[in-house]
Amino acid sequence: MPLIAWFIFLLAAVLEVGGDALIRRGLRSGGLILIVIGFGVLGFYGLTVNMVRWDFSKLLGVYVGVFAIVSVLAGHFIFRESIAVPTWLGLVLIVAGGLVIQLGGR
Repeated sequence: MPLIAWFIFLLAAVLEVGGDALIRRGLRSGGLILIVIGFGVLGFYGLTVNMVRWDFSKLLGVYVGVFAIVSVLAGHFIFRESIAVPTWLGLVLIVAGGLVIQLGGR
C-alpha cells in the first residue's frame, strides 16, 4: 500500500475521532456550537478517506483498522480511559481483518 494512503487514512481517522469527540462533548455540556463543528469535521473525514481510489469495500475495510487504532489510543491518551484487555484483543482482531482485506487477493 502506498505511503500516501496510510497518511490519508491516519488523517481521516483523526478527523473522524475528533468530530465524534466534539459532538460527544457538545451533547454532554449542552454546547450546540461543538456539535455543529463536529458535523463539519466529520464531513471533512468523509472527503479525506475517499481520496484513496480503491474499491469501496476494500477502502473502508482497511480504513476501519486504522480508525480502530486511533480510537482506542485517543480513548486512552486524550480521554484518560482505562482500556480493558478485551478491547485490546478486539483491536488486534480488527487490525488482522484489515490486513486480510489489504493483502488478500480478489
